[in-house]
Amino acid sequence: MISNDIKRVFYSEETLHSIVADMGRKISEDYKDKNLLLVSILKGSVVFMADLMREITVPCKIDFMCVSSYEDGTKSGGVVKIVKDLDIKLEGYDVLIVEDILDSGRTLNYIRSILLGRNPRSIRIAALLDKPERREPGIDLYADYSGAQVPDAFVVGYGLDYAQKYRNLPFIGVLKEDIYK
Repeated sequence: MISNDIKRVFYSEETLHSIVADMGRKISEDYKDKNLLLVSILKGSVVFMADLMREITVPCKIDFMCVSSYEDGTKSGGVVKIVKDLDIKLEGYDVLIVEDILDSGRTLNYIRSILLGRNPRSIRIAALLDKPERREPGIDLYADYSGAQVPDAFVVGYGLDYAQKYRNLPFIGVLKEDIYK
């Protein structure tokens, strides 16, 4: 059972539901008169995105982008590449990038700069988790909507993975070090 690989549960299923519901209320209020386009960054944000969009009460569209920057499953390789690009043109949309975790900031900074070049009306970031202590020097990036902060630990579940496993856990937990070291 994969849950045996978890050192401890960091956020329970119930806590995650509460966090996402609160974010959905705030986003709905802020975007009530806007042309909202949710952009999910695959694969990690798919669970969060599905729950978040059900909590948003204003009209919105969705699209997906897949990027890759992890070379060995635990550390960013420094090179970000687009694996799947958006299908919708961004002009006239108020874009909300939906991401599972804001860590070093390198990937989101890259995505944000690419999307800004496509002339959306506005662009903001919603991140379920934030690890501000891992932000790289020189990257001044923050989430406009942030669910919760996590310490510098390897967290999995609720879409977050290690080597493509653990995404299906209904909670977020800290992975035992012997699994990834």
